[in-house]
Amino acid sequence: MRFLREHWRCFRGVFTASDVSFLLLRLSTVLGGYIWLLAAPLSSADAIDLFKSLIVFFFYSLFIYLLIFLNPARIRQVYGLSLILDLFFIYWMVHLQNSFANSFFLGYYLLVALHSFYFGISFGLLAAALATVLYSLNFLPFAAQVHWTELGIRVSFLFLIALPLGFISQKMQQDRKRIEELNRQLADSLESLERMQDKMVRSEKLLALGRLTSDIAHEIRNPLSALGGLNRRMLKTLPPESKERKYAETIAREVNRLEAILRDIVTLTMVGEHLQRDDINRVIAGAVSYARTICLEGERVRLVENYAPDLPRVYLEPDQLRQVMGQLVCNAVDAIEGEGVITISTGTRFKNEILWVTVSVHDTGPGIPEEQMERLFEPFYSTKRTNQVTGLGLAIVHKIMEDHRGFVQVESGGKGEGTTFTLYFPYQPEEEDGKKPCWEYLHCGIESDPSRSCPAYPYFGRICWAIAGTLCEGKVMGTFAEKTHDCRQCPVFQDMWRECRQDGREPECPRLLGERHARTGGHKSPTT
Repeated sequence: MRFLREHWRCFRGVFTASDVSFLLLRLSTVLGGYIWLLAAPLSSADAIDLFKSLIVFFFYSLFIYLLIFLNPARIRQVYGLSLILDLFFIYWMVHLQNSFANSFFLGYYLLVALHSFYFGISFGLLAAALATVLYSLNFLPFAAQVHWTELGIRVSFLFLIALPLGFISQKMQQDRKRIEELNRQLADSLESLERMQDKMVRSEKLLALGRLTSDIAHEIRNPLSALGGLNRRMLKTLPPESKERKYAETIAREVNRLEAILRDIVTLTMVGEHLQRDDINRVIAGAVSYARTICLEGERVRLVENYAPDLPRVYLEPDQLRQVMGQLVCNAVDAIEGEGVITISTGTRFKNEILWVTVSVHDTGPGIPEEQMERLFEPFYSTKRTNQVTGLGLAIVHKIMEDHRGFVQVESGGKGEGTTFTLYFPYQPEEEDGKKPCWEYLHCGIESDPSRSCPAYPYFGRICWAIAGTLCEGKVMGTFAEKTHDCRQCPVFQDMWRECRQDGREPECPRLLGERHARTGGHKSPTT
C-alpha cells in the first residue's frame, strides 16, 4: 500500500489537465467505438475484426498508463511510445476497411494535431512525417485507382496542421514561462514590500519609543541616580551581616539593572552617529580589548584574534563598534559551557556581487537551535534565564549595523557546532567619495522618498547599482537596481556615453565589481 501511495503522489504531481484530456480521449474512443460498432451497418466479419482491434487498443492504452503510473517522471517518453502504437493502430483500422474513402484516415490528422499541441513544433513535424509514411503505405493498394496528387493533398494537410499548432504550442509555453517568471518577480516584490513595510513599522515604533524615552529619560535618571547615590552612602554605614545591608545591596543591583535597561533603550532608539572612514582592524582590536576586560574572567575561555592585513578603510563609528563587539564577545562567553575558544576575524567577502569588509565572531559553544534563529534580533527577546539581561543586546547590534549601512548574519550548525556572527560593512574606494551622487545627477528624488531610498545613499557617491543599490538587509534595492543588472541600462551611464560619443571618444563600459575584482584581485569599485 505504501508503494502505491508513493507512486500515486508522484503520478498526481506530474499529471496535468492536458494529460487528463488525453486519458478522457482514450476512454471516449473505447466507448464511442463500441457504440459505433453496435450502430454501424457492418458485416459480422468486419465487426468482429474491428471489435478485436478495439480490445487491443484498450489493453495497450491500459499498459501505457500503467507505465506512467510506475514512472511518472518519464511521462513524455511514454507518450512518444503511445504515438507509435496509435499510428500503427490507425494504420491497421484503415487497412481493415480497405477503402481510400474510409473515415479512419482522419485518425492520422487527430494524432498529429494532439502531439503538435502537446509537444511543440519539432515533435509535431516528426509525428506528421511518421503519419505520412503509414498513410502512404495505406495508399499503395489504391495507387492504380487514385491519382498521386490526392495523396499529396492529404499528406500536405498533416504538415499544415502540425506547423501552426506547433507554433501556437510553443508560444503558449513561452507565455506560460513568462507568466511564471512574472509571478516569481511579483512574489519577490511583495516579499520585499512586506520586508520594507515591517522595517518601516519597526522604525516607526523605535522612533515613537525614542521620542518617549528622550522625554522621560531625564526624569527617570535623576531620581534613579539620587536613589543609587543615597543607597551607596547607606551601604557604607550598615554592618556587613545585617539584614538592612542585604536589602541595600538588592536595591543597588536593581538600580544598576534599571540603569542598564534605560541605557539600552536609549541606544536602540537614538539616531545613528556620523560615520567616518577608519582602519577597521585598529578599531576592532581596541573594541576586543575592551570586551576582554568586561567579559573574560580567568582562562576558561581563550580569545584568538586573526586580522587580515591591508583591509580598505570603511565608514564606521568606533564607540558603536566597541559596544557591538562587547555584546557579541560577552554573548559568546556566556554560550560556552566549560572551556572554549572565541575567534575574532576580519577580512573581505563577496555577497550580492559586491565586496564587503567583514568582522566575524565565532565561538565553540553548543550553537543556536533553528527555531530561535528568526527571533534573535527582536527587542526584549533573550534565551538567557536570568534577570540581569534586558533582551536588547542583539537588537542593538542589528540597529548599529543598519546605521553603518551594513548588516549582520548569523550561522550556526546546530547543537554542538558553535555559532558565527558576521558583520558586513559596505566598501567604496575613497576616490569615489568626492563624485556626484547619481540621484543628484538624475534628479529622481529618491534621496527624499522614504519609501524608496536606501540608507546607503547619504554616504556613497556616484557608483554602480551593485553598491548604491544594496545595503537593505544585503538584498539589492533601489530605483534602477531591481530593473537591470547591466550598467549600460543605467540612465547615468547612457548620458555619459552620449556625451563621450559627441566628444569623439568612447568610455570604458563599467563592469560589475565582482567581475573586476575576480580579474585584478584588488578593491576597485566601478562607477556609473
